[in-house]
Order: sequence, then structure tokens, then C-alpha cells
Amino acid sequence: MSDAQQPDDTTARTDHEEHDTEGPGYATPQAAIEESEPEEVAYVMGLYVGTDVDAPDFLGVVDVDPDSDTYTEIIDRVEMPNRGDELHHFGWNACSSSCHAEGLERRHLVIPGQRSSRIHVVDTKDRRNPELESVIEPEEVFEHDLSAPHTTHCIPDGQILISMLGDADGDLPGGFLALDENFEVDGRWEPPGEIEMNYDYWYQPRHNVMVSSEWAAPKTYYPGFDLDDVEAGNYGQRLHVWDWENRTVEQTLDLGEEGLIPLEVRFLHSPEATHGYVGAALSSNIFHFYDSGGEWRAEPVINVEAREHDGWDMPVPGLVTDLLVSMDDRYLFFSNWLHGDVRMYDVSDPANPRLADRIWAGGYFGDPAPVQDRELAGGPQMLQLSLDGERLYWTTSLFSSWDDQFYPEEAEQGSVMLKADVDPRNGSMSLDEEFLVDFGDLPDGPARAHEIRWPDGDCTSDVWQ
Repeated sequence: MSDAQQPDDTTARTDHEEHDTEGPGYATPQAAIEESEPEEVAYVMGLYVGTDVDAPDFLGVVDVDPDSDTYTEIIDRVEMPNRGDELHHFGWNACSSSCHAEGLERRHLVIPGQRSSRIHVVDTKDRRNPELESVIEPEEVFEHDLSAPHTTHCIPDGQILISMLGDADGDLPGGFLALDENFEVDGRWEPPGEIEMNYDYWYQPRHNVMVSSEWAAPKTYYPGFDLDDVEAGNYGQRLHVWDWENRTVEQTLDLGEEGLIPLEVRFLHSPEATHGYVGAALSSNIFHFYDSGGEWRAEPVINVEAREHDGWDMPVPGLVTDLLVSMDDRYLFFSNWLHGDVRMYDVSDPANPRLADRIWAGGYFGDPAPVQDRELAGGPQMLQLSLDGERLYWTTSLFSSWDDQFYPEEAEQGSVMLKADVDPRNGSMSLDEEFLVDFGDLPDGPARAHEIRWPDGDCTSDVWQ
């Protein structure tokens, strides 16, 4: 077996079922597949930042139950109390890694504002009618010299950990902010000075490891994308490997020019796995990272070639902006936001992904045909997969200023949420022409749509011990 091959199933599928308490989530990834019910509602970030609509951003509740009379409709919205937050990524207060945390339940969504640094807590006790419970104001965040919250994960001890991309002034360095079980700011998680740039992260507690990625300082990416910033070294190209318990960086992997702007980080779901992937957005590569005898390595395993376009003075990169791994660790899905396709790879051998299928929908090179007479203003962006791996959903907004730069019509028409039917047995997928959630058709006006979550957990929020 080579360094980069996955351990055999008897090792990788070790169950963690002897719980001291019955915590939230599922005992194992396989239990999530077998015991979960088909999703009935989705929680989706909706935002008006960068549009002509003077209204606050919101949490949208989308009916995704095909037997419902309100199928594909936004059945409820939780409006934030302020304008200009730029809701972006969000997460749960508890997940499957909280299996030993007595009394915790997966009930509250923690929703940061990327531009405001305001953090909202929403109670989803009534799944179809959630309510805003509390707000952490930006000043409480700035006290710890942090700003621009991004990825929110629950962690095993009941805390919530949020990656922060800047300091209090929107410059570097970023870091991590911890909240306690009562949603109070608990302070900076790591010792100051561990990293400069930050973005996404994922942890594997059984291996005492966390891997984080890099975007840029908020002041760099807030106004939009400028190629000069890449040449000046203002965008990231490194992964950081952390000692999870000690909260210190043990190794930094420079991905080089093939790894420009590494964004979303995904470990395989098996708690025994020491394999994962990161998508380098600008260079449009997928890197496989893995533990090789105590030393972590990262190697490019998928390359999306840039393509010529009449409207561009340079080849258009795919711009890999999101990726996820199916709950059974068999398939990797990722989006090429500029090209306009969603790809599905068989990663049974993690070091040698094999293209299984792909769908074109919007983008600069995708199928221009509308879905249900609705033009597709942007390209596929944020992804979410059903727990059983049979339905893949996505939205089309990346970040307001970047939307305006590359897809200006998104601000006028709003985003859409689309769906593909996936056949994991045969490794194929097809666009569901009957599914369309139109964020352009809202009472206040067209809105952008970003991250998606399920009430019972999902492929991008649940971690196992």
C-alpha cells in the first residue's frame, strides 16, 4: 500500500459507539446514511449586500420535500436586525463530534456576518419557523483583535469555533474565535502569531489534527478580485497542519503556483481517515493531503484547465470554489464557478480520483438553457449533498463584490438553488429540471443565496470522534 492509499475498511470504519452519553448526531458516518430521513427543509443564507435592495440579510427556510404543497418555495425567512452583514457561511452549535457532551442538542445555528463581524444565533426548535435568539455585536469580536468570521464548526467539548480572516482593522493576521455553550465569546482559541492568513478548516480529533487554509486579508478581497494582489503575494497558497489539542501549527505546506487561493478543506468522514482535499480556487486544482508516516504531504490530483473566452483577455480559470465528500467517502464533488460545471469524482483511491460525471449549468461555458424559463445568472457555487448521497444541491452566489465583478446580473436577477439527482451505485448524476428555488422572486426584491444546511446535519458540518 502506497503512502497515499486509504487504510482498509476494517480500519477506516472503526465505530465509535460506546458513548458515555447520547449526544447529538449519528454514531458513525454509515449510521448517517442508513438512519437519516430524506431532507424536508433546507436552511440557506440569503443576502442583499451589493444589490439595490435596502433590506437585511436573512436565513431562508426552503421546502425540499417533493410531497409538500410548498415544494421549492422559501416558506420562512429569519431577517437579521441590521443591514450589510453579508451572511456567508454558518454552522451548528453541536454535531456528531459532540457525542460525549451531555445535554447538547443540534438546535442552534450560528450565523456570522462576513462584513459586519456580527454573529447571530438562531433557534431551530421549530424547524420550519426558526427564530433569532441572540446577537454578538462586532465590538465583542474586535476586543480579541479579530474580524471577518467565516467557517463555523462545533467542537467536541461543546464550544463553537469560528475561523476569522482578519484582525480588528480588516488586515492580517486572522485567527480563530471560540464561543462557549451559551453563545458567549470565550476569546481567541489559539495563541497569537500561529498563522497570518486564514479561511476554512477541518479537524480529525482521533488523530489530534486540524488543517486550515488561506484566502486573504478582508481589505484585500472585500472590494473584489484584483490580479495584482496575486502577483503581490496578498492571496494565500498554503495549508497549515495543527496539533488539535495544543492549538499550535506543527507543519505548513506551501502549495506553490498550483495551489493559489486554497479555500474549502474536507477530510474524509471516517474518523480513522488521514486523507482530505482542498480546492485551490484560482489555479483550479484539487489537492489531496494525507499523513505519510507522521509527516503531512499535499499533492495536486485534479487539474481544471483554463479556457479561452472571447470576453476575457486571459484564459478563464474554472475557479474551484466549493467541494464536498459524500458521507461514505466514495465521491468528491466540486464546483467550477466560472466555467459553470459541477463535477463528481470517484475517490475510492484517494490519491487517484477518477472523473465519474459532471453537469453544466450556467457559468461562462455551461448550458445557457434556462431551468423552468429562469435564466441562470451565475455559475454553480456552494454545494450540499443529501446524507444518503442521492441528491446534490447548489446555489450560485460566491461573494457580493466578486458576484458583481464576474456575474453583475446576479444582483439584478438574484440567485437560484438547483438540484441534481445522483446515482451513487453507477457514479452518475443528472440535473433535475423540476427543481428550482428562485431567490430573485422575493417580496423585498432579488437576493443572493449562499451556503446550505440540513436540520439533521450534513456532509460539510459533521465530524466524528
